[in-house]
Amino acid sequence: MAIPRKGSRLITVGGTVYRWAIRAKPTYCQTLGWRPLTFTVEQADTPGQTLSVKTSSPRLDNWLSLAGVPVTPLTVERSVRAALAAGWQPNRTDGVFVLTLVD
Repeated sequence: MAIPRKGSRLITVGGTVYRWAIRAKPTYCQTLGWRPLTFTVEQADTPGQTLSVKTSSPRLDNWLSLAGVPVTPLTVERSVRAALAAGWQPNRTDGVFVLTLVD
């Protein structure tokens, strides 16, 4: 499933352009801090296998005012590099590759 253009951002890593986004509205579990902040990444020009990145931080808009860490372009770049090293194949047309970030 392709990431919508609206609300997403572009980043270039290693000469390849990727599109990344954070879900606009948190899930119920994310609002209560039960699930961490996640974001998705895919190639911008030919969307294929999606990278789903789970952080160890709660969303910043959680209901309990839990302290969270924002996702920055540097976080996305490091995640893409780590996922590629771990075997993510953005050219594949099936599935989702899940990467869990640890502090």
